[in-house]
Amino acid sequence: MARVTTTTPSPQAIDGIFKALSDPTRRDVVERLSAGQASVSELAARYKMALPSFIEHLRVLEGCGLVQSRKVGRVRTYRIASEPLKLAEDWLGRQRRLWERRLERLDNHLMALKESSR
Repeated sequence: MARVTTTTPSPQAIDGIFKALSDPTRRDVVERLSAGQASVSELAARYKMALPSFIEHLRVLEGCGLVQSRKVGRVRTYRIASEPLKLAEDWLGRQRRLWERRLERLDNHLMALKESSR
């Protein structure tokens, strides 16, 4: 997955973010990390899966830049990285504005048709 490093996202960066967030476990991890950093064992404790499988979820999240890790001694701690979430939010906002404009034009067109049929 593409790593997010700029404020002008590439299509691959956006794809990587949404692909990572398409999994419920990874979305839950992002939500959990929004409350503060946590170690791998703290994050993995709530899931009934093998640790290597859970670590793969963390690798996906880190690969697209949604989380960052730091290792101190034997403990790896993860924290949320806000920039990729902002990129996704901005992309969704642009899509929302686009569809709002389209629906407004459709509404205006339908109202004009209704008025002309009277």
